[in-house]
Amino acid sequence: MLYWDIGSSILERQQNQGWGAKVIDRLSHDLKSAFPDMSGFSPRNLKYMRAFAAAWPSRELVQRTVAQLPWRSNLTLLEKLQDPELRLWYAQKAIDHGMGKDMLAIQIETRLHERQGKAITNFPAALPPADSDMTAQVFKDPYVFDFLGTADPRREDELEQKLIDHIQQFLLELGQGFAFVGRQVVMEVGGSDFKIDLLFYHLKLRCYVVIELKAGKFEPGHVSQLNFYLNVVDDLLRHADDKPSIGLLLVKDKNQTVVEYALAGYTKPIGVAQWERQITKNLPDELKTSLPSVDEIEAELADDEID
Repeated sequence: MLYWDIGSSILERQQNQGWGAKVIDRLSHDLKSAFPDMSGFSPRNLKYMRAFAAAWPSRELVQRTVAQLPWRSNLTLLEKLQDPELRLWYAQKAIDHGMGKDMLAIQIETRLHERQGKAITNFPAALPPADSDMTAQVFKDPYVFDFLGTADPRREDELEQKLIDHIQQFLLELGQGFAFVGRQVVMEVGGSDFKIDLLFYHLKLRCYVVIELKAGKFEPGHVSQLNFYLNVVDDLLRHADDKPSIGLLLVKDKNQTVVEYALAGYTKPIGVAQWERQITKNLPDELKTSLPSVDEIEAELADDEID
């Protein structure tokens, strides 16, 4: 709360003494004299604190939320977000999921707020009402795999290998709660072996999640295949206290109407989402500010470190 208190004090002094009274320069000198062993009190840094206090005028809200975040994560929120509600939304996500500033920046730049809960699913029909909404929020559309390189994988096995090669980044994009169980998991049915692309267990939902990968466009037959795997996992792997397994089909392209018709009638919970290497659209105005970037701030702080 120290930085917020300082920023709030600057705002109050400037309102009382006027913006031309060199409040920040005088306060910087006073703080450096009073706390010679502490860093972070340069005039430029005090301007960030003033911006921080202006962005979060409620002390109570700051104590509940952003005070729990590292200072550089707060700078990321200030740099990249203009809209107060979006800023609060991402602050809470950063707290809930333990995001550092780099991951927070990625989630903002890839518009997590627009992607979360947007997968096309049959959850309302396949899950109890109490579980449907919460489960939907676990899944996104699209998923952004910016670690895939400069070209889209053309085969499922190539896509799968790249996801496994970058398993930590893959898990971060999937979101909190996903635990990796295995790849090409063999399930014996009727004397034949069937291989599940990727198998996870979701610690919060308390269920297995079967992920099938497609390098091309969605086809209705993909749902039948995934439904088959869910039946097998529920029969052979699911424990008595586990909830029904969930299927996630990741495709390169899809038509929403075709997906909705394909999902109709299935009782196993299934979601369909696209995967992309990057979000290609430019950031909208509400995701931009006139503040310097965090990289620029960190360069400025090189000789005046803020913890």
